[in-house]
Amino acid sequence: MKVIGKARRRVDGRAKVTGLTRFADDLVLPRMLHMRLLRSPHPHAKIVSIDVSKAASYPGVHLVLTGKDFPVTFGILPVTQDEYPLAPEHVRYVGDPIAAVAAKDEQTAGEALDLIEVKYEILKTISSLEEALKNPEPRIHAYSELGNIHRLQAFQFGDVEETFKKSELIFEDLFFYEGNTHLPIEQHAAVAQVDGEGKLTLWSSTQVPHYVHRSLARVLQKPASHIRVIACPNGGGFGGKCDVCNHEMVVAKAAVMLGRPVKICLNREEVFYMHRGRHPVLMKFRTGVTKDGKLTGMHLQTLVDGGGYGSYGVASTFYTGALQTVTYHVPRYKFDAARVFTNKPPCGPKRGHGTPQPRFGQEVQLDKIAERLKIDPAELRLKNLVKANSLTANWLKVGSIGLEECIKQVVERSQWKKRYRQMGPGKGLGLACGSYLCGAGLPIYWNRMPQSGVQLLLDRSGQVTVFCGATEIGQGSDDVLAAIVAEVLGIDPFEIRCITGDTGMTPVDLGSYSSRVTVMMGNAAIQAAEKLKVMIAEAASEQLGIAPGRLTFANGRVGFEGKSLTFAEAVVMAEEKFGTLGSVGSYKPPRAPGRFKGAGVGPSPAYSYTACVVEVDVDKTTGWITVPKIWIAHDIGRTINPVLARGQVEGSVYMGLSEALMEEQVFRRLPAKLSRALVHKIPSLLEYKSITSLEMPEMDTVLIEDPDPNGPFGAKEVGQGPLLPVPPAVANAVYDAVGVRIDEIPITPDKVLRALEKKAKGEAPRVGPERFPEVPYPQPLIVPPPWEGGDGNEVKRHDAAAVV
Repeated sequence: MKVIGKARRRVDGRAKVTGLTRFADDLVLPRMLHMRLLRSPHPHAKIVSIDVSKAASYPGVHLVLTGKDFPVTFGILPVTQDEYPLAPEHVRYVGDPIAAVAAKDEQTAGEALDLIEVKYEILKTISSLEEALKNPEPRIHAYSELGNIHRLQAFQFGDVEETFKKSELIFEDLFFYEGNTHLPIEQHAAVAQVDGEGKLTLWSSTQVPHYVHRSLARVLQKPASHIRVIACPNGGGFGGKCDVCNHEMVVAKAAVMLGRPVKICLNREEVFYMHRGRHPVLMKFRTGVTKDGKLTGMHLQTLVDGGGYGSYGVASTFYTGALQTVTYHVPRYKFDAARVFTNKPPCGPKRGHGTPQPRFGQEVQLDKIAERLKIDPAELRLKNLVKANSLTANWLKVGSIGLEECIKQVVERSQWKKRYRQMGPGKGLGLACGSYLCGAGLPIYWNRMPQSGVQLLLDRSGQVTVFCGATEIGQGSDDVLAAIVAEVLGIDPFEIRCITGDTGMTPVDLGSYSSRVTVMMGNAAIQAAEKLKVMIAEAASEQLGIAPGRLTFANGRVGFEGKSLTFAEAVVMAEEKFGTLGSVGSYKPPRAPGRFKGAGVGPSPAYSYTACVVEVDVDKTTGWITVPKIWIAHDIGRTINPVLARGQVEGSVYMGLSEALMEEQVFRRLPAKLSRALVHKIPSLLEYKSITSLEMPEMDTVLIEDPDPNGPFGAKEVGQGPLLPVPPAVANAVYDAVGVRIDEIPITPDKVLRALEKKAKGEAPRVGPERFPEVPYPQPLIVPPPWEGGDGNEVKRHDAAAVV
């Protein structure tokens, strides 16, 4: 660390002070500085030395930081506190930050970065799933479970092998889902400032201000009560901003040291390095069925490429299998998973977090099963649906499920029965379904406290101010918050002011991720509003001479059968009776039925469901896929705002279609003469392909209302679930159109042409993974399903047979 000058306070207003900005004759404030990060050009190396002297003496530079200034690690999960704000000794991917410069402007900071001299000892690069398995050394992280295998887990819910012996047919398929990134319009940015009391405020484009707040306290070794994090309205997040980021820690440290505001904005290339996007996942499905199409059991194995750090990886690995049982009834289920470290940018949560990959595999395999059994794919799915208010084999509690109606809607609206397999050469229809959780059942760090809190303050003018830590990331959570409170109090939402995403002013909400906000924030808001409603009704009843329980709150008035007060008049009376009016509400999910280690990933207060039909037109000459129309029906429980809800569905379809057709975050080796480094193949929007409005098809969107008792007014999530069925529906439609299977994502023209060439040669008309490597999965943790005498607890291996 080198500090070059420090801001000083002046209150006399007489002298011109360098580095300070005059706001008035008697107040001078420090000018904002700008920060840039120096990033590793190597995918795997030890830092031998780092010399910042030239950068520190460069004109306009105020501070240079290195890894030595950050002795404490951080991470979003308690079990993976494995990142330093700046790497002190070991870099693990191209783009790993190692130094920071704060200067008078961005250009100066960038010029100073070029003056920092770093010497590296190059280490062997681990570039793929197979390399991570074959090369336990050099270890990317010392804490990994086995060599470069970060995480190993295995669960068995019933004797699947015994089921396979009795199954009439067994299907075995391999699938691969390539990694991809979030592409928010807004890049990552943060501003940090220390106030006159020495307290730190960080403004950041984050989805999780509460977790950033916790990490700042840890990294800076400051009391959490002296730190405030304000989540600015995001220009898109999609999961990429729900991790804690290096630049947030570094810019905060600089502001504390300099006593001046410091700003950092990542450029687009740096956002690709930051990543935290979709994990590449290799999958092996073995599924048993009867001849009439009933599923009997499933064994799913997944191998997950995690990149250079832990991030959400432990949870992501669980999610590659945990939710496979909440869509279709699987009587017995076995799930093995492994996540490996590689020298790539760390992966994390992207819309659907860990579930689009296995959903793709399961839905494509179901189509293969339907074809083999000569059953309509829609009928096969209807035959196997999970029942409402039931438990799954892995002890997840399903509440409402409107998937049957979703399937029927898309089948009818797309004229599936008339058009499937009958559209002519190059044209086809594909169907797929999906499900997703409405918030995780447990918080990221275990505790018994609420996951969301809401505070209301009433003014005698009738204005209602709502405080909540939830973060507006473009999904409309502020609108939902205002609408729910307005519904309870019977007033116009315009009378409500929302203050959200501010750890210094609002009750804790864990953040905008896992489609948790509507259910958790909404239930907390209802609880708080109902408390105020009771107080207002009691005061108004004395004036109106009507029992409190008979009063209605609607259209800005409180009353009954012609006798009423305006809401503002009733508030005044309540304030006269009770004093200043305020209330709080909070929410934590019901306890999940599973009691085994690992049961905390998968439970949710409710699950949403989606069905989708995709129409494609495939050019056999070029392999190009055009999508003219998509029909999608989503079980939303209860629609709070139809416009926002449809926007979320259609945004999910856009993202799912883009992943299906072209998005991929891939890497390449530089030539030997240029170091053989593993670098991004396409770290810019010029090369990273995603669909635009020109490629978006016509959409027919249906919202199915099947209210869930655990949701606010019955509402469920809509922000992530609709993405899941889109990629497999595209794959199934391509097969209907040209008779080839593309068992991996993305489904690109070159893969279609290769499959068509194989078909013409009489070979299996398929492109996809050919083998699943040997993975040292552990002995499974055995938990009998509910219908086999289980109680949600693990049983010892010698007890398992007796239970069954």
